[in-house]
Amino acid sequence: MRKPVSRILIINDEKLILKEFIKGLNNAAKSIENPLGLVFSGVTTAQEALHSIQQDGDIQAVIADDTLYTLRNHGQKARDLQMTALELVQKISHFRPELNIYILIAQEQEGEVVDALFSETVDGYFYREERDYRGMYRILNAQLQEKTHTPFYDQLKKYVLMAKDAWHTPGHSSGDSLRDSPWVGDFYEFIGEHIFRADLSVSVPLLDSLMEPTGVIAEAQKIAAKAFGSQRTYFATNGTSTANKVIFQTLLAPGDKLILDRNCHKSIHHGVVLSGAHPVYLNSSVNKKFHIYGPVSKKTLFEAIDEHNDAQALILTSCTYDGLRYDLPPIIQAAHARGIKVIIDEAWYGFARFHPDFRPTALEAGADYATQSTHKVLSAFSQSSMIHVNDPDFNEHLFRENFNMHTSTSPQYSMIASLDVARKQIVLEGYKLLSRTLELANELRAQINATGVFQVLELSELLSDEVKHDNILLDPTKVTIDISRCGLTIEELIKELFERFNIQVEKSTFNTLTLLLTIGTTRSKVSRLYDALMRIARENRSLRRFYQTVEIPVFTELGYLPRDAFYCNGELTPLLNEEEKINLNLSGRICADQITPYPPGIPVLVPGQIISQEIIHYIVSMLRSQKRIEIHGIVYDGYLPCLRLITATEEKKLIRLN
Repeated sequence: MRKPVSRILIINDEKLILKEFIKGLNNAAKSIENPLGLVFSGVTTAQEALHSIQQDGDIQAVIADDTLYTLRNHGQKARDLQMTALELVQKISHFRPELNIYILIAQEQEGEVVDALFSETVDGYFYREERDYRGMYRILNAQLQEKTHTPFYDQLKKYVLMAKDAWHTPGHSSGDSLRDSPWVGDFYEFIGEHIFRADLSVSVPLLDSLMEPTGVIAEAQKIAAKAFGSQRTYFATNGTSTANKVIFQTLLAPGDKLILDRNCHKSIHHGVVLSGAHPVYLNSSVNKKFHIYGPVSKKTLFEAIDEHNDAQALILTSCTYDGLRYDLPPIIQAAHARGIKVIIDEAWYGFARFHPDFRPTALEAGADYATQSTHKVLSAFSQSSMIHVNDPDFNEHLFRENFNMHTSTSPQYSMIASLDVARKQIVLEGYKLLSRTLELANELRAQINATGVFQVLELSELLSDEVKHDNILLDPTKVTIDISRCGLTIEELIKELFERFNIQVEKSTFNTLTLLLTIGTTRSKVSRLYDALMRIARENRSLRRFYQTVEIPVFTELGYLPRDAFYCNGELTPLLNEEEKINLNLSGRICADQITPYPPGIPVLVPGQIISQEIIHYIVSMLRSQKRIEIHGIVYDGYLPCLRLITATEEKKLIRLN
């Protein structure tokens, strides 16, 4: 395994003093144990320091003189102030908040400097005159090792290596049930020994409890909170889907009003049912040319916040699946002015804090809660997610009760370990890896456009007119490609990439393909993708006509709370009669289920919603489409597609919303 390199940057305007510090600290690093590869270098100006921090992803800490000066002219003693320690600390923290920052001070100025930096992120102070290089090195090394500490993973690994006999769950007993089996032994060999030995349970007190953490899980979550800029962080092993539901049930009592984007993940809509909330659904913006659903317009959001100022919460997705980011600060400020809590689903944006090109994060913009699919964009196992909390009115007991209601009493410990490790990696090398990812994203965009057939869609092409002036940004790690000139349908192109070029892609519409770049993207993968697209482009196929999916009808109205409608028994009512004609008697009835065509994955009906003729025609057109479209929520009575609707008798027992 490669050994790490940890560069420590020293900033001092006196060249001789700087040289002495670099020499003394590097000598200390050579003579004392140095497992993290600490190396010291220096610059004389604040601007050089900021440039180095931008260019060198291996810099882990900065030691800055409390006051930096520069000579006006050679041979003169007059000096101008470059930058105060306060200004420099703020600039460094804004650019790379994960860096440790230390200040060199004179003893007589200690009180003044410390008072000025009290509210800033400063990890320690050293007296300039002491020159105790070995002592300084030990402190720097120890504090950096704290960042590398993975409490849960370390304890899990330690326990596995103890090789204890298992007289507890799970039933495979450290893999012993599979290892020598002639029938399933290959599974043991394929998955590997350690995955089974690390698959433990709450029967092992050393490994703490996810339900009520007081040991290594609690410690790992505390370190993660500091890394991601939250007051509290919770590890979730049921994915962000469950994380969203936990927050809903914490903030919302039955009947409480919730403002939400209709384009939210289906877990949000399920959370509405479970919490008993009264949802105010907002229609997303739609790019009709490419059938891409984007953010809700600011105008619509501000109007909803003003009209429904009795709402308990607002939830938005930022960034979206296609990489579209809300301008969050003014939206959150408007919600908070009305006393509305803000939840941001950051499932696709969990890496954002660790590179300035992606910030501000939801929490930095003022959100009360952010949920992140750590497994989607960082190095964690699938289903591993985090919940970050900055709510000043946070009810920890109520949250814990809801968390325990949803989480398994037998969580997968390897998932928890992967969250611990993913945090460590993104803190120590996230800036470096994300810089590489951005570089590869730019290269890939240029290469795809160079094919002359495939074209990467830029922000202006992805947005509909109604949101073009809403300061929406694009996450460049999501690359959406217009494939309409390649001569293949989207299904044919995906099949061609998979079977002929061994490439699996993320998402598609009828005429676009979306690629996801992560910290695991390599230049080799980029080259292979470019080669595949260029070969397909050079085959000069004739253009094909695309079947454009019909736009989802606008949201109608809620007749009843989604929870009340969902828990009705209902009755199955056909969408078509025996002559394949549309059943227009459905118009005006109340749906009991969520009906979601996929793609795009936006509910056309939610429980409690009033059905319109436009909605009926839309669903039937999806069923008759030549393009295969999944429609979740349809019930088949034999071959006849049906909707589950509330009966007239059941309606009499429910409270009407309007």
